[in-house]
Amino acid sequence: MEDIKRRLGELCKAEGISLSEKQLEQFQRYMELLVEWNKKMNLTAITDPEGVTVKHFFDSLLLLKAVEVPEGAKLIDVGTGAGFPGIPVAIARPDVQLTLLDSLNKRLVFLAEVCRELGLQADIRHARAEEGGRQKELREQFDFATARAVAGMNVLCEYCLPFVKTGGAFIAMKGPDGEEESKQAARAIGVLGGKTEKLEQFTLPDGSRRCIAVVRKVRETPDAYPRHGSKISKKPLA
Repeated sequence: MEDIKRRLGELCKAEGISLSEKQLEQFQRYMELLVEWNKKMNLTAITDPEGVTVKHFFDSLLLLKAVEVPEGAKLIDVGTGAGFPGIPVAIARPDVQLTLLDSLNKRLVFLAEVCRELGLQADIRHARAEEGGRQKELREQFDFATARAVAGMNVLCEYCLPFVKTGGAFIAMKGPDGEEESKQAARAIGVLGGKTEKLEQFTLPDGSRRCIAVVRKVRETPDAYPRHGSKISKKPLA
């Protein structure tokens, strides 16, 4: 496990992301819990130390390179799954007020255990994204919403932009097609009150490419959105 800590520390240092020994130990424990729980429930297909370090931890932390996150910012991780990118961001930036939202309760049980073990504070919410986006206590309450490759950009922005307050941003963690997806979703983004601010390109150590789209919320999302989940998937905003 010392190799994992050293590997992650070196990768982050090269990108100007500073992690203390305590934070590296938190990542180590996170990996142990991920592998342990993955034996009894499907959390991730990636369980080897190098894969988790690079494709989950380091990849998630690149969010902090793509956008400046002010101290004490409120961030919601929509469809968080095994906690990416939300928990890695919270480890690196414990000042961030994190909300983890997922539709599958057993994943939230895992995330609650991770937060307890790592000493992290997070608001853990059981809801589908389109339901959460209509809840008064969540709608347009966050400085940032993020999601990691859970759907196409035109679908993802309808799930996520309703959570973001005007002036905040939706941070979409995408793969190599992120730039093209963002272009195709331009109208949808505009309808939902957003405007693409920038696209940051990264290459992971294994050569895989990442694109992080930062969509600024320039006005409130109309009350008609988000629509029901079936409508979002069957008739995405074009």
